Amino acid sequence: MRLSELAGKEIINIFDGVRLGPVGDSDLVIDPESGEVLSVVLPQRSGFLSFWLERREVIIPWSTVKKVGSEVIIVDLDRTYSLYEKTV
Repeated sequence: MRLSELAGKEIINIFDGVRLGPVGDSDLVIDPESGEVLSVVLPQRSGFLSFWLERREVIIPWSTVKKVGSEVIIVDLDRTYSLYEKTV
C-alpha cells in the first residue's frame, strides 16, 4: 500500500467508536531499515486558539490497525493503550 492511498482516510477506534482524525493531517513513523510503518502521529487541535497554544499529538501504534478500508482505518486501542499525548 502506498502512502498516497492512506491520505484522507479517517482513523476510527473500534474499542470506543471515537473518530481520531484523518491520515492526511498526520505523520507516519517509518523504520528506515525495513520501510515498515511503526506508528501514525495525529495532531489534536482544540479549536481556533490552538494555533497559539501547545500542540498535542496522539501516537497510534501501527500494530493496533485492524483494517484499512476505502474510507476509514479501523484501529483497536483498548485501555492497555493509553492515547498518550506528546506536547510539541
